[in-house]
Amino acid sequence: MSHPVDSVGSVSDASSPAAPSALTPAQERTLALMRRADGPLVFSEDFIAHLVEEATAAVAELSARLGGETLWVSKSFLARVHGCEVLHLAPDEFSWRPATAAGFVAHKAIELALNWRGEPAPSQVVDEALARLADQPDQRGAFVAGLTDADWAELRSRAVDRCTKFLQDFPPLPLSAHPVLEASAKWKPAGTIELSGKVDLVVGKPAGRESRLLIVDFKSGYRSFHHRDDLRFYALVQTLRQSVPPRKLATYYLDYAESDAEDVTEGTLEAGLSRALAGIEKHIELTAEGRAPVKRVGTACRWCPLQAECPEGRDFLHGDDVVSDDGIDE
Repeated sequence: MSHPVDSVGSVSDASSPAAPSALTPAQERTLALMRRADGPLVFSEDFIAHLVEEATAAVAELSARLGGETLWVSKSFLARVHGCEVLHLAPDEFSWRPATAAGFVAHKAIELALNWRGEPAPSQVVDEALARLADQPDQRGAFVAGLTDADWAELRSRAVDRCTKFLQDFPPLPLSAHPVLEASAKWKPAGTIELSGKVDLVVGKPAGRESRLLIVDFKSGYRSFHHRDDLRFYALVQTLRQSVPPRKLATYYLDYAESDAEDVTEGTLEAGLSRALAGIEKHIELTAEGRAPVKRVGTACRWCPLQAECPEGRDFLHGDDVVSDDGIDE
């Protein structure tokens, strides 16, 4: 199964004999958002140069205020510092569980499925993914290798569910579309601050200064306002490192087979830079400069390790119907 992808990395109208005779309604809905609506997109060289200059100067100034601390800025870092500052300063006590590990197992399975000979069964590629991950000499490998039978079964079930939804509902991608899973991008100017982003899927092949890339994040839960922020941050990092922005950003919700798409504009990149710089400055104020943290309640209170000692968070949870916004990449 394949579907042609146009020159900007968005999926184009089916017109060749190789295209499938029919796509599901869910696949067609996603295609409608991903298709290119106009001609080639090329950003102003002056705008890109100004964006890089502004980011470089601001990061250098902020780096000087860190007093030598090395700081890695990611989408999760920004989500924490712009959320509850008390939680942001708390020690990171994250540990893998079947519910949170299903994302990286599904990713590995999808990676195998995209390159599989013939049509893969979701359970088949998930089993192969689990076997390969268990052999990796890292924390993920140690977690998978040490699973009990019950946890292994739960993890496998969750990963098969996500992989099945992707293979059945997401538009098929030919290898000629250059799909890359867990695509990372880094930017480090002079100083001690590095911006680093990773997204679930990048589609498209660069060509000169033309913006062609389609960036997709997969989520297994509900919509959240910060999902667009995550993608805008990645678009910013990609632009700073390559001087060519992506063309379009999309969050794909596996449970609903629906996408939230956004065209990349100058405003998109400026908003991403402003939020990143503000997050770095907040962190500096809280750590190097000693400002008291601000406690903010929200949906994250449901999983907060500080919940037992936070009456505000408990009151919020008792009075609100909190829903999950877990992502496939957790």
